[in-house]
Amino acid sequence: MKTMLAIISNALCRITGRTVGAQTVSEGARVVVSRSFADFTPQASFDIKKCDVHRLEEGPPLKAELTREQGLQYYRIMQTVRRMELKADQLYKQKIIRGFCHLYDGQEACAAGIEAAINPSDHLITAYRAHGYTYTRGVSVKEILAELTGRKGGVAKGKGGSMHMYAPRFYGGNGIVGAQVPLGAGIALACQYQGNDQVCVTLYGDGAANQGQLFESFNMAALWKLPCIFICENNQYGMGTSMERASASTDYYKRGDFVPGIRVDGMDVLCVREATKFAADHCRSGKGPIIMELQTYRYHGHSMSDPGVSYRTREEIQEVRSKSDPISMLKERMLSNNMASIEEFKEIDVAIRKEVEDAAQFATSDPEPPLEELCNHIFHNNPPLEVRGTNPWVTLKSVS
Repeated sequence: MKTMLAIISNALCRITGRTVGAQTVSEGARVVVSRSFADFTPQASFDIKKCDVHRLEEGPPLKAELTREQGLQYYRIMQTVRRMELKADQLYKQKIIRGFCHLYDGQEACAAGIEAAINPSDHLITAYRAHGYTYTRGVSVKEILAELTGRKGGVAKGKGGSMHMYAPRFYGGNGIVGAQVPLGAGIALACQYQGNDQVCVTLYGDGAANQGQLFESFNMAALWKLPCIFICENNQYGMGTSMERASASTDYYKRGDFVPGIRVDGMDVLCVREATKFAADHCRSGKGPIIMELQTYRYHGHSMSDPGVSYRTREEIQEVRSKSDPISMLKERMLSNNMASIEEFKEIDVAIRKEVEDAAQFATSDPEPPLEELCNHIFHNNPPLEVRGTNPWVTLKSVS
């Protein structure tokens, strides 16, 4: 009887435009809906942390407007990335995912905030911790997990794995430390050359910040005033090494010297969004490149081969989780300002769990690509050609 009442109540909520998550079903035949969409605050203003600036007269604003719809969207994005990464962790430990695998849980506010501030027509390139950006750039959880398991239905048809996923205007994760930075400068040069008012977001980690090719890229971008946002995702640790042990200066936002920079709270999706808007406006106005340092934190180790607790304590990780988790921070903001209900968040969580579980089922049942497709897509827009295999007499056909 209660199940039937719940079904009827759900239907009434959809018809009347009232929220399903906040309903209550009483005993007997009477259905009571306790809250409607009109009960929620549609928009609120929040104080956000001030950014440190370098070679700038002013920085991003100290207040951020958030609508209810935006808040729920950001929550869905971050929670989906979190669940997807935790599922990847599980599949890796089951030896279904092999090879390199760098997870993004803890850093979700960076991806969600950046994506909220740029246009779909803008460009983005990152390092090997790429799953979150692959999702925000429009690739489904199913395609991402299938790529991790090396299946035909993966976004790169099972050939790329964790580090090499691509989408329109997303140039993937890159396995060579820092190598994506000059590529990003090149994409920004193409934007400038074409005069399309687009920018390129070029991401790297604190571990890559000491690479020489970064400084060469900064120099060229500044000389040519390229519309490039260089973003250092400073998650405090490189490969088993704290930033203090690896960098003489940990002010990564100042590393461009002659390039302006801002240091941002990378655990707050609204801080990231406002700072990225500021940076994108800077680039689009013809002022040249800008450097952003996002102070964030990863809960997993550097990769799945790194437990992440030999060079930092479990207590440190737990403290960040309890005080600065990006998903919890957004949720609490919305709840305390009456922008959503607990039941609504629970419904979103249930839907995301189902989406991720369905994607994992696909990623473990979809077939692997056949051997005859091994050499496909070596070149783009090329007629079929023969590729020599491991022996001179073994040839494979490459089809673009």
